[in-house]
Amino acid sequence: MFETFFLCLWIAGPVRGDLDRLVEEALERNPEIRAAQKKLEAARQRPAAAASLPEPMLSAGYASIGGPLPGQGLGREPMARAGFMAAQTLPAPGKRALRRRVAVEEAGAAGQEYLAVERSVVARLKSAWYRLHHAREMLGILERNRALLDRLFRIASARYQAGQGSQQELLQAQMRLTLLEAKQAALEQERQRTEAEINELLARPLETPVPPPSAPEPREVQVSLEQLYENARLGSPVIAAQRHMVRRAELALQLARKEGAPDVTVAAGYYNMGGMPPMFEARVDIPLPFFTRARQRAAAAAQAHEAEAARRNYQAAGNALLFRIKDDWLASGAAWRLLRIYSTTLVPQTALALEAALASYESGRGTFSDVLMQAAAMLEAEESYHNALRDYHLALVRLEEMTGVDLLGED
Repeated sequence: MFETFFLCLWIAGPVRGDLDRLVEEALERNPEIRAAQKKLEAARQRPAAAASLPEPMLSAGYASIGGPLPGQGLGREPMARAGFMAAQTLPAPGKRALRRRVAVEEAGAAGQEYLAVERSVVARLKSAWYRLHHAREMLGILERNRALLDRLFRIASARYQAGQGSQQELLQAQMRLTLLEAKQAALEQERQRTEAEINELLARPLETPVPPPSAPEPREVQVSLEQLYENARLGSPVIAAQRHMVRRAELALQLARKEGAPDVTVAAGYYNMGGMPPMFEARVDIPLPFFTRARQRAAAAAQAHEAEAARRNYQAAGNALLFRIKDDWLASGAAWRLLRIYSTTLVPQTALALEAALASYESGRGTFSDVLMQAAAMLEAEESYHNALRDYHLALVRLEEMTGVDLLGED
């Protein structure tokens, strides 16, 4: 009787521990997160700048009589003078407040984009981690199947030399070994690629060793679709960013309509008249918008369309998010049901069938083709189990990113 060679399925499941530490490292070092953070910090500075007054103007000059040089005619001619004037433009009431509120909404959107980048990086890291777990597990399964086929090949060779087997059995075993080598090569490439992806997300050299994922017992995540919807509505940074952009567009529309109100410039000056009494001047400049009304109307109309587009984008983002949540919720449920079928029925049955075929072949009652067929069925069942386990984890990772609910944490 051959020793038991198939993988114990009850220990495969969510991987934690080292993953938690890698998530913390990604939050600290990932350049995408740091860039989004700097973008947020820059956006937080804009409201103060948007609400500030225009720069005051200070002008100095002279008026000479009888010649171009400064002071000519000063004290003798009433028009000769030298002095300075200060001017300040005052925006129409409400403009500064609206500009500040527009910038505040932009900063709010930048804050939500920062959270979205954090979630995206964490989700990609977890996804790569679970795919690495899958590749390593499958490489282990293929190695055990390779050991089985090697042993079968030796037995078939011994039977062939004793005149009890055929050359076809040797060719079949060799063909199976070649197929396993091809699968191992593809999985080894996937393992190395996934480890490089993890290192890239952590801003580390790509050849940095990545710890093998641990494998606690899988557990079913029981969460209702309505709960996921509610968490997404309340906590999705994508939706929150769209809400900020809607409010920003509405405020920008109000500002565009208010641009027709003229800004007022006040100015005051002092002039030295030489021996004559000094002269003081004050004035108020009000622009007359005779030639800008059409431009302002067009700008307000364009901004109205922008506001409507922002509302439609918000609606579309919400619909798309709800669809993706339902899609991944259904995918996680289907993957869990497949996991139960494979772990409780299909894999144990194929394992028993393989052991029976091995026993029959050893006793001379079974054929070599039956053993190879059962070995292939066992490999396919184990591969299907781990594919379902990977798909289950990846669906939960995507749900975590969209809803903010910790679905893969420990109880």
